[in-house]
Amino acid sequence: MDQEPRLIKLVQITTVPESLHFSTWLTPYIKAKGFDVHALSSPGEYLRTYGERYGVPIHKVEMLRCITPLRDLGAIFRIWRCLRQIRPEIVHGCTPKGGLLGMIGAWLAGVPLRIYHIYGFPSVTATGLKCVLLRWSKKVACLLAHQVLCLSERNRELAVEEGLCPAAKIGISGFPNGVDARGRFNPASIEADTRRETRANYGIPDSALVMSFVGRIVRDKGLVELTSAWQILREEFPTLHLLVAGSFEPYDPVPPDVEHVLRTDSRIHLAGYVDNPVPIYAVTDVFAFPTYREGFCLVAVEAAAMELPVVATRISGVVEAVQDGVTGTLVPPRDAEALAGAVRTYLNDPDLRRRHGCAGRDPVLRDFDPETLCQEMHQEYVRLLREKGLPIPEPVSGSVEMSSTSQKSVAAVGRIIGSSG
Repeated sequence: MDQEPRLIKLVQITTVPESLHFSTWLTPYIKAKGFDVHALSSPGEYLRTYGERYGVPIHKVEMLRCITPLRDLGAIFRIWRCLRQIRPEIVHGCTPKGGLLGMIGAWLAGVPLRIYHIYGFPSVTATGLKCVLLRWSKKVACLLAHQVLCLSERNRELAVEEGLCPAAKIGISGFPNGVDARGRFNPASIEADTRRETRANYGIPDSALVMSFVGRIVRDKGLVELTSAWQILREEFPTLHLLVAGSFEPYDPVPPDVEHVLRTDSRIHLAGYVDNPVPIYAVTDVFAFPTYREGFCLVAVEAAAMELPVVATRISGVVEAVQDGVTGTLVPPRDAEALAGAVRTYLNDPDLRRRHGCAGRDPVLRDFDPETLCQEMHQEYVRLLREKGLPIPEPVSGSVEMSSTSQKSVAAVGRIIGSSG
């Protein structure tokens, strides 16, 4: 009797379960390649859904985004205990806190291959002791990892400039999910009824102009400037509405006066957490994302795939996603006047909106194909396993990579509402 092929155990670690979205294409792909995938994250409904949808064992360890030394020590112990039970060959830690605690726990557990994926640089917006602690935490994670990955060349340069680890140890690997511009994020596939129903759901008139934002409602995402720019523009454009998709979060909260405006202005519509941002993009005229820091601005790429002009900040992680003057407009961070000015230009010029929106779609089709990015990540796993002298898994018999069923699963569960970090 033939023996079953040996599966390689891989544990994905993120701080919060929603960040597992970045692996919703990768997980079924590498499972078909012979990997036994596990997910470890803070408790949450998304973690349960993710596990059920992909047949992935889940492991709950509470981790907070903020600095909490005593609770973090407890989380490290629980991660170590969990990894000792699983005995994986690979731990792939993503997001700042999940990456740090995951690398420490994996090192203590003697995991033979540890990968730290830098999704963002929180230290960019931090000051004083907090900045020092954040940089130190990344250095520790890099030190304990066998391989460090960054989302872009600019992020790699930042990691080297901050002295996180030697350049030779850092590779480049984007989000394996990419953007499904041929399927879900395709404006040609959106029916007129969807646009009408979405506007009706939020009380937006059919003839109104719409500026939108998709992401966590926190200070670091530029909600202070977005609200200030809105207050400027709402007086100039009586038909303009602001549609905000995302959740208010206690960590890095927006100021009370900003929250008051967002919750009480009759022309601001709070969609809350959305499983599927496509209807939001479908009714949008201008997409605004004035973030202070970003590992990689995937929502800007999604908006570009939907042929929307993007107004965003000129920072690392965004400049790789938005071509200034071609697919959108970049403005200085923390500058509400500049943000309002860029949005105003698009609102006054429908032809410019169309040209920049259309120009954004081709780069997405070329550079963010999900299956291509999954292949590249799989090849990286195989390369690292070979370097460590570990066995290479064989494809699971009868599996079909990224079958139509898998793709429907991805569409059903993997919805991003914001960027990392």
